[in-house]
Amino acid sequence: MSLPVRQDFRLIHRLRVRWAEVDLQKIVFNPHYLMYVDTAFTEYWRALAVPYEAIPETLGGDLYVKKATVEYHGSARLEDLLDIGLKCQRIGNSSMVFAGAIFRGEELLITTEMVYVFADPATQTSRPVPALLRELFTTYEAGAPTCEVRVGRWDELGAQARVLRRAVFVDELKIPEPLDEDPADAEAVHALVVNRLGHPVATARLTRDAADIARVSRVAVTRLMRSTGIGRTMMQALLQVAAERGDTRVVLRSQCSAQGFYERLGFLAIGEPVEEAGIPHIDMARVSVRP
Repeated sequence: MSLPVRQDFRLIHRLRVRWAEVDLQKIVFNPHYLMYVDTAFTEYWRALAVPYEAIPETLGGDLYVKKATVEYHGSARLEDLLDIGLKCQRIGNSSMVFAGAIFRGEELLITTEMVYVFADPATQTSRPVPALLRELFTTYEAGAPTCEVRVGRWDELGAQARVLRRAVFVDELKIPEPLDEDPADAEAVHALVVNRLGHPVATARLTRDAADIARVSRVAVTRLMRSTGIGRTMMQALLQVAAERGDTRVVLRSQCSAQGFYERLGFLAIGEPVEEAGIPHIDMARVSVRP
């Protein structure tokens, strides 16, 4: 069997070797390679747009490692930048086989095989892999989108958007609940991103400040799905709506901590930061509306 190359993997997770992970010769301790692969497995779930914590409740079972093997082809050293590839290679009745590889540039250092069993969390007895979980893995590996962006009215999307807003604004950011929902919701165009389990993972709305000036607000992305590209996809959908209806300018008020995210979407800061609901914000605008 030929050895894997980077191009064999859809998911590549990058990390740098730290002092605590090496011996006196500055070579990585062998047990850390499995830790690196486990870290990549966390990113695999994020790529699926599914918080792993949702699996037991949604699918009635959990994944347990049955076997892990490692084959060494080279050694990683202190300060090496490593790329960890991971893919679902085979799904049986109750087990799933994941292949992993660790690269330094194009050089293959480690190959792994991880066998997981889907099982009852209470008894840890195996169960058949649910069809939905099987579909999650196979469609992702085939290159299909892991999320759907829905654009519509509040009466269509509001029930799920409200749940996500509460989790982000009220529970996480401690914003008073009355500030989250207002009459503008009924007139706004809403975007809602749902994963393949049907769970909402991001939401935002588009209103109008003037005849041709749109405003994006109530942007919320579930905590475990940030920095995955989901927020960008949702924003592009709303920018497309603004362009199609003839808006010439899109404005928003961003948390200062998220300013870089909006700058990468073409927004520019306006004026000085202000405090809103106890959180520093900055006004931003984008003149070129089309995404």
